[in-house]
Parts: sequence; C-alpha cells; structure tokens
Amino acid sequence: MRRFIFLFTMALLANALVFSQAEANKRFISVQNTVLKDSTGFFAKDLENLSLGDEVTLVQDKGKWVQIRHGNLSGWVSSSSLSARRIVASGSSATATEIALAGKGFSPDMEVEYRKSGLDYSQVDTMEKTVIPSGELLNFINEGKLAKGENQ
Repeated sequence: MRRFIFLFTMALLANALVFSQAEANKRFISVQNTVLKDSTGFFAKDLENLSLGDEVTLVQDKGKWVQIRHGNLSGWVSSSSLSARRIVASGSSATATEIALAGKGFSPDMEVEYRKSGLDYSQVDTMEKTVIPSGELLNFINEGKLAKGENQ
C-alpha cells in the first residue's frame, strides 16, 4: 500500500511539474500581425500568420529570435512580438489596432494632437498598409548589391 501511495504521489508531482513548466512557457502575440518562420532571419520561409493575442508556447530563446510552437507548427518569430501576458481590451470598446498602437505608446488621441499641430499622418497610415513580399525585397537587395543585414 505504501508503494502505491508513493508511486501515486510521484505521478502527481510529475504532472504538476509538467503543467507548471507549460504555464511558464506560455506566451502571447503582442503585435497586430507577425509571421512564424522556419528559421531565424527576415528572409526565412513563412510558415503561418499569427495575430494579436494568439497563444503560443516558448521553446527556446536566442535573443532577437525565439522559437515557439503554435498548434502543430514550430518556428521562429522576433522576440519583440511576444508578451508574457495576453493583451485584451476587457470592458473596453478598443479595437485590436488601437490596442497595438497603445502598446507602442501611440494612440488615436495622440494622432489627433499631432494633426492639430499641422502634421498629417495619413501618408504614414498608407505606407503601413503597403506589403512587399519578402521574395521581391530579397531580389531588390541582391540586384542592388545591398547588405542583407544580420540573420540572428
């Protein structure tokens, strides 16, 4: 009987350890959108698009890049796109875009204040919506014989 109680207790402790480790590795996407890559580096192959608030599991941290697991996929994202806390607008009518802007320290109210001083950020908003596929960008860099930057 003592052996059974000992084994049962050990099994409970092992499960608690695994569960607490999983909780410690839980992270959330803290930017509007990011891409899960197959390796570190901007030009790595895209695996999946992730959105603000998506829950992921931290696998390993390599400084600027972290390996995460999302569903059945494992890949890499910029470490700056993760948070230990879920970003939610509890009891608020804020949109995901407003929450992301607030996380960067820039709010719609702040934009209104800048406009009052004669600055027009509509062109910045337009530029932010511009998406250049990474393949086209890599071709541009190669044709212009530009440095590709760091990969890690």
